[in-house]
Amino acid sequence: MASADYVIVGAGSAGCVLANRLTEDPAVRVVLVEAGGRDRHPNIKIPAAFANQFHTKFDWDFATEPEPHCHDRSLFIPRGKSLGGSSSMNAMLYVRGRPLDYDLWEREGAAGWSWDDVRPYFLKAEHNERGASEHHAVGGPLNVADERSPRPLTRRFLEAAERVGIPRVADYNGPEQDGASLVQVTQRNGRRWSAADAYLRPALSRPNLEVRTGAHVARVELDGDRAVGVVLRDRRGREELLRADREVLLSAGAIGSPQLLMLSGIGPADHLQGLDIEVAVDSPGVGANLQDHPYVVCVWESTAPESLYGADKPRPTLEWLLRRSGPLTSTIAEAFAFVRSRPGLPAADLQYHFAPAYFVDNGAEEYDGHAFTMGPTLISPKSRGEIRLASSDPTAKPRIRTNTLAEPEDLAALVTGVELAREIAATEPIASVRGREIYPGADVRDDADVEEFVRRRVDLLYHPSGTCRMGGEDAVLDPELRVRGLEGLRVIDASVFPVIPGGNTNAPTIMVAERAADLLKGRVPAPAASAGA
Repeated sequence: MASADYVIVGAGSAGCVLANRLTEDPAVRVVLVEAGGRDRHPNIKIPAAFANQFHTKFDWDFATEPEPHCHDRSLFIPRGKSLGGSSSMNAMLYVRGRPLDYDLWEREGAAGWSWDDVRPYFLKAEHNERGASEHHAVGGPLNVADERSPRPLTRRFLEAAERVGIPRVADYNGPEQDGASLVQVTQRNGRRWSAADAYLRPALSRPNLEVRTGAHVARVELDGDRAVGVVLRDRRGREELLRADREVLLSAGAIGSPQLLMLSGIGPADHLQGLDIEVAVDSPGVGANLQDHPYVVCVWESTAPESLYGADKPRPTLEWLLRRSGPLTSTIAEAFAFVRSRPGLPAADLQYHFAPAYFVDNGAEEYDGHAFTMGPTLISPKSRGEIRLASSDPTAKPRIRTNTLAEPEDLAALVTGVELAREIAATEPIASVRGREIYPGADVRDDADVEEFVRRRVDLLYHPSGTCRMGGEDAVLDPELRVRGLEGLRVIDASVFPVIPGGNTNAPTIMVAERAADLLKGRVPAPAASAGA
């Protein structure tokens, strides 16, 4: 197709949902554009191999500029570059967040996005293998399952957490998030179940859907105050206009979508003018409000052979190939604990990811032996960053700064998180198999030492969001996800979050796209507070 009713940019979690839902109507023509390629590599399909995709052709391989509050370190931000996007690269952890997260969105001006509004779309997306219940559904495209073969170390962690006062919770996606439990994952039969598996593949045979891979979008084409398509650029610099008769839908993620808006002249006027980009819409919020979940790793040797060490050996590989079970089905993080770092908080601000494995430097640092890792993660960060263009070249990576740990509350919470991790590790039944403390290490003793450790070792959990915020009149998008100041252009991905949810962000991104599809179909009444684009 040289044109379509809708052109979707990005075949990630949101783009795959939109491609499926919009083409349910055979009269609607859709072109889905993806810069990456197909998603058939074993490192995509085998759950435990997800980190093997980092710094490869499947990764946009972003990194921040030197972070001033983290010893001027650059922090790694992997983003999926294949069909399925980051749902083909993530750790497959299914977390919705708390009802109060979405009620806060509405209070921030995102009318129609309260928990009562979004809950039906979580359910619409879901096929939970535990069965239908008050809080879960069956029959949706997204398969949600329990881990098939959790390691014995993970059970030890859950029991130790309970003994230090963290209650066991059967369903952290239910009415009460606080507590510890095994994770639920977006897998089916022991392999990854990405948005491409769930939504895109069932729609590929539809004649009204075209998927273009290896297609790099240079900018959105504007005609006056209307988006009329996107400009594709090949490796030789040749350009092609792909027209959108109804709307252009940006689903390029919290880094890609604001980058494309700014390349198209939509963003902070002074920044764009400094790069000789003609300003179409002065929108200061584009690229602002960047949020992510910072975490640190606390690692111990294990004296018991109960970890994922050796999962890539021939025997477990054969088990996965023949039975889709064993350690290769692991998502590395096999259990959660949601806790509050101090009294008086309205919800948990720390989320522990327990890995029966050595997971340091985003999986790049190797260790020859059994170990376990606790990753206290700050899920209610106060710090905010921004994304800016490095140049007007659409192939250049943008400048990213998260300002991680800029707010004292964020640092204090992670310090508490490290102290609690140590307490759990010193409690039975995990204490009896605990060997040497590798990180933070025996030389890290008092709060000042731990603060220094956190600044030196903090990383990001790959959840960038918020950079094209929806909300009131000062937001980039109105509550129907339309770019203010233009017609025919919406952003639909994690960049629309006013505030990052309290947990992993894949399920909320899919929810946003499910609701956006109904908005585009006219099935959702416009809320009274929604202003036109």
